Amino acid sequence: MIIPHEVLKKRHRKERDTWQNELSLRIHRALSWLHRAELSIEQSDEDGRFIFLWIAFNAAYASEVDEIREGEGQRYNRFLNRLVALDPTGRMEALIWEKFSGPIRLLLDNKYVFQAFWDDAGVPDEKSAWEARFNGARKKAHEALATRNTERVLALVFSRLYTLRNQLVHGGATCGSQTNRQQLRDGVHLMAEIVPLLLEIMMDNPDEDWGEVCYPVVT
Repeated sequence: MIIPHEVLKKRHRKERDTWQNELSLRIHRALSWLHRAELSIEQSDEDGRFIFLWIAFNAAYASEVDEIREGEGQRYNRFLNRLVALDPTGRMEALIWEKFSGPIRLLLDNKYVFQAFWDDAGVPDEKSAWEARFNGARKKAHEALATRNTERVLALVFSRLYTLRNQLVHGGATCGSQTNRQQLRDGVHLMAEIVPLLLEIMMDNPDEDWGEVCYPVVT
């Protein structure tokens, strides 16, 4: 079940005075975008909902220090691995394996969210190159699924979602287009449950060092 923005916001108001300022600001920002994503449901705006969910995700993990020393994929994979480790009751694992194993398989088998497909699109004699990489990635994905390797599966899923994010944010898709609807719907369904859950796990661990926020409030 998706954790509603209002449930998390009430908890934030109740507990934020006992948290470090950086965590409170991260949660505050992320919840504002999560709320905006919820409003997109009423507007039947799947493109906007996905983008707003990604901004909420970004607000949760991004750090100025990380910007200097790591790439984007490294940053969010390290963050996701940390959340799995900080979730002793296995909520993230249950979400992946009990609810989304089917949609995840479909997403990982979709060439349109595999970056190498687009890197080689329109390039003569490159079809076999991306296909070989795609088949290799699918094999690794199925191995991770077969062994229930949560960290690995999350990394693979978010690499595909990041390609979808880039396609939308960089103007590589038409708003409301039917061309990318299936992968967009799969992405929205995953992000709509993962993002509130990861915020809840962060709130469960207020004593952890979540790093310095990007663009801190300056008066």
